[in-house]
Amino acid sequence: MTDATHSIAGLQMAPAFGDVPGNLDGVEAAIQGRTFDLLVLPELFNTGYSFRDRDEAQSLAEPFPDGETTQRLLAWSAQTGGMIVAGYAERDGDRLFNAAAIVANGQPLGSYRKIHLFGFERECFDPGDGPFPVHEHKGLRVGTMICFDWIYPEAARVLALNGADVIAHPSNLVLPGWCQQAMLVRALENRVYTVTANRFGTEHREPRKALTFTGLSRIAGPDGKPLADAPEAGEAFVEAALETVRSRDKQAPSGNDLFAERRPEWYADL
Repeated sequence: MTDATHSIAGLQMAPAFGDVPGNLDGVEAAIQGRTFDLLVLPELFNTGYSFRDRDEAQSLAEPFPDGETTQRLLAWSAQTGGMIVAGYAERDGDRLFNAAAIVANGQPLGSYRKIHLFGFERECFDPGDGPFPVHEHKGLRVGTMICFDWIYPEAARVLALNGADVIAHPSNLVLPGWCQQAMLVRALENRVYTVTANRFGTEHREPRKALTFTGLSRIAGPDGKPLADAPEAGEAFVEAALETVRSRDKQAPSGNDLFAERRPEWYADL
């Protein structure tokens, strides 16, 4: 098995609601001078999270790839040569999606539209209408899901079955540490790396209740152990080295091949 090492990273931040130019400038300052093969930014990193209604989400949504946010992502990826996965609100005609723009080396690769919407997101966005994607860049295979997708193990599994070395996971987590713990299991059971880029801080916009985001952005390895952790609060750039020899080895210590020995004929109820 050929081995390659890649640098993977996530940025933890606290976007100001509605200040797209300011949030974009803040990310640009935070990544200035950094190099990476993959960078993950939080869910809705450019707008903030607590939309009052669908009309407000519509007013801050952008098309892919021509919107201001994707154009900035393309410029950053061209400067670094890396892949960036970043959450934003996508407008496609009359449809609205909680989405993640995926770009690499100055080129748009795709926009993943969140399949499992959380809480009031269902009032503002349409559910995702496409599969969980895997994109390759510089020999690194990157799968994408967004925030609450984590609670459905099928999401991470299908990305791994489709060859992902790492799962990019833009997030705005509010449940008390549930996801950060679960992502260790998602990494272990699929023998992949995961990069959960969360936000921190509190957002309160009437009539929505105040939401406190849990921070604790995390990179996990295929052995289910954390490789890099951010604190609960404060901006943080977490990074780690990914070895494809580990993410493509599905052997358990027992000698079982965890993917080759699956028995999907008995999973029909899924």
